[in-house]
Amino acid sequence: MTITFDDFEKVDIRVGTVIGVEPFPEARKPAFKLRIDFGPEIGVKRSSAQITKHYTIETLLGRQVAAVVNFPPRQIGPFMSEVLTLGFPDPQGGVVLIGPDQDVPNGGKLF
Repeated sequence: MTITFDDFEKVDIRVGTVIGVEPFPEARKPAFKLRIDFGPEIGVKRSSAQITKHYTIETLLGRQVAAVVNFPPRQIGPFMSEVLTLGFPDPQGGVVLIGPDQDVPNGGKLF
């Protein structure tokens, strides 16, 4: 399917810094509850992420990640996920997060 550039611009992908991580034992698949700071315009948002294969609480804290910030919130068990944290699958299907390779200001928009 081909989309227009206008379609792409509707998806608001921003960078943020992970400032909080908790286990999410109630999730169907192993996951973490993340708190991500997207800067003053967007603020801190929550995300459920199935990223336990490659990441620990310690390796996630302070890491910059990309996320879609304009999807409606989604209830995942007892947790309300406000943004979709983005990644690619490894050969076994584990998630590898995407983010900038240098520090950038929180809230920066992907273009």
